[in-house]
Amino acid sequence: MEDFYNKENEEVIELVKELYQKYKVDLRNRIFDFVVRLMKFLMLLPKAKEFDVFRYQLSKAGTSIGANYEESQASSLKEFVQKNRIALREAKETEYFLRIIEALGIHKNEECKILIKEAHEISLILGSIVSKTDRRMKENS
Repeated sequence: MEDFYNKENEEVIELVKELYQKYKVDLRNRIFDFVVRLMKFLMLLPKAKEFDVFRYQLSKAGTSIGANYEESQASSLKEFVQKNRIALREAKETEYFLRIIEALGIHKNEECKILIKEAHEISLILGSIVSKTDRRMKENS
């Protein structure tokens, strides 16, 4: 079992290197920067009670993207896919709530549009990681 676990971890490390070579910015840092920007954005939302749901949901979903991605980096191959799949779902949820804020006109600056775009791009990257890893696992089965 120990040999299998070590082999699986080596596969995860190699797969991660292969997937990330094409990205100019380290995804870990990109997600971290996104979450920091998101949290600063949430601090600027009006303090009206009806907007509390946006602050709550966005802070949970946004920080969960980073937390799950970080956990995936120290996981078995199966856990790696699972954690990245969760991060993908959270990125999509984050984008959804940001789109609602934009549609309601709650926040009138460009930051909301920038965050929507970044949440979408992070979703695309995570989706690519999940689908490529799934494919790799099926090929090796």
